[in-house]
Amino acid sequence: MEHCIKFRPNKPGSPHLNGNVERSQRTDKEEFYSTVNLDLEELKNETLPEWQNYYNWQRAHGSFKGKTPMDIVRERLEQTPLWEDVHANYKTENERIQISNYQRDLQLRKVKRSL
Repeated sequence: MEHCIKFRPNKPGSPHLNGNVERSQRTDKEEFYSTVNLDLEELKNETLPEWQNYYNWQRAHGSFKGKTPMDIVRERLEQTPLWEDVHANYKTENERIQISNYQRDLQLRKVKRSL
């Protein structure tokens, strides 16, 4: 709330609900982590930042039709509101806070079905 970020948790065991993150993690695993020694100190200081730069600025992405993430950012820059505009228009009283309790939700569904 303090940073005007909406939190929408996924239910456990549902990677299909978070496909973009799952796909990104798969790419990291296949193209980065499988090629480096995870025990090296230089991993976090040099190798990981190099990978992040390559992934975001140079590597073509199929989901972006061969463009890089930064190509997409540049294309959408004019349409993206600045922080000041977002903050000025954000109304906390219009936000619905939802705390996820997956086990409780399952129990309620079972009760509703039995009625």
